[in-house]
Amino acid sequence: MIQFLETLAEILWGPWMLLLVLGTGVYLTVGTRWLSVTKLKAAFSAALKGQPEAAGEVSGFGALCTSLAATLGTGNIIGVATAISAGGPGALFWMMVAAFFGMATKYAEGYLAVLYRRRNREGTFLGGPFLYLELGMQKPFLAKIFAIACVVTCLLSMGTTSQINGIVAAAEDFFDPNRAHLLTFGGYSISLAALIAGALTTLLVGLVLAGGIRRIASVATFAVPFMAALYCGLTLWLILSRLPQIPAATGLILHSAFMPRAALGGAAGITIQKAIRFGLGRGIFSNEAGMGSDPIAAAAARTDNPARQGLISMLGPFLDTVLMCTLTGYAVVLTDAWRVPDLSGAEITLYALQQLPLPDGFLSLLYMICLLFFGFCSIIGWSFYGEQSLRYLLPCHGGCVDWFRGIFLGVLFIGSFLSAEAVWSIADIFCALMAIPNLIGLLGLAEQVFQGTKHYFKKPPH
Repeated sequence: MIQFLETLAEILWGPWMLLLVLGTGVYLTVGTRWLSVTKLKAAFSAALKGQPEAAGEVSGFGALCTSLAATLGTGNIIGVATAISAGGPGALFWMMVAAFFGMATKYAEGYLAVLYRRRNREGTFLGGPFLYLELGMQKPFLAKIFAIACVVTCLLSMGTTSQINGIVAAAEDFFDPNRAHLLTFGGYSISLAALIAGALTTLLVGLVLAGGIRRIASVATFAVPFMAALYCGLTLWLILSRLPQIPAATGLILHSAFMPRAALGGAAGITIQKAIRFGLGRGIFSNEAGMGSDPIAAAAARTDNPARQGLISMLGPFLDTVLMCTLTGYAVVLTDAWRVPDLSGAEITLYALQQLPLPDGFLSLLYMICLLFFGFCSIIGWSFYGEQSLRYLLPCHGGCVDWFRGIFLGVLFIGSFLSAEAVWSIADIFCALMAIPNLIGLLGLAEQVFQGTKHYFKKPPH
């Protein structure tokens, strides 16, 4: 079964898909006149300034933090490490390429989310790809495909299993690395640490979800800056401690991005195809540009102009991939952690951080806290995406949201004990099923984005 899932994921995220995602980003970047470069300062200003008097549920910064809560998941730690391990240091370069062009994609998503949002039966804003596909593209069938895929992605992968799996693994590695404390149910062994970590995470998520988007945004606005500062502080310390090695590491990254055999001697069969495949693939998975998840949060922002929220959304790939993933990547490359045999996933990044002059136990604790925060925030962010997609699919059945939350929490707890290999393959499959209709919508409505952007910057609102 795992082999089948991996094969299907490889097909869906084959060269054609990576070309579609990257090509959409290039088209939107050129069409918006390189807005991701020329208007980056304006994007930060829009995120920090806020518009408390405008219509919406949360501030633009709160919407950004909710989006970052979902995207700054364990992929920023584990995904980068696995990309470099499988595709070599050159994969980091291709992650940056995906992030740069993904900024224009996120801008377009945020723009269209606000342009086509509407109030639901509860009086709050509902928006995202399902609405701009239905109202803008006049493609209700594609809208439903996206919404269904988002609900399934939320329940079976990005919102539950792929995140809690990393949380539980971190808790087990810290509290019971030898798996000495096991509970047996019907011949299946579960570590006590995994059981407790899974139950506590599920309980805390349930308490946050009970407060709706405002509580989710409040938690995200506090937790995202905290977890980002802690993790960035550790990785930046490690990088600065090896300052003389940075030029050589940068050269290795660039060289292996285009000529991995010459740079690495064909280590572990790494080729340029692998560098591009894992770099672009994990870059897109990390910042979610093109997947259509971010605009669901952007639609709830207090703003009076779609372009303004588009600028704020554009910061997602910059902060997520250009900043966070670069720090992780350099930490892994500078310490040669990616070359260490028998290490995988979270172990690679932990090995890199353990090169800091701090006790291993203390570093393991800090690393576990990072994974807990990253995974927890991703869970609550994705739960909102799933709820909003369900509200679109079943607008007259408000009670379904309560059922959804119950099922979500149940799957979240069960996901504590699932295989990591199956988890990541499922995530890849359903992310692709979200991305395809969303990318069709972005390409079909691109001209509206270009014209609206041109008008906004010609006569910007006060």
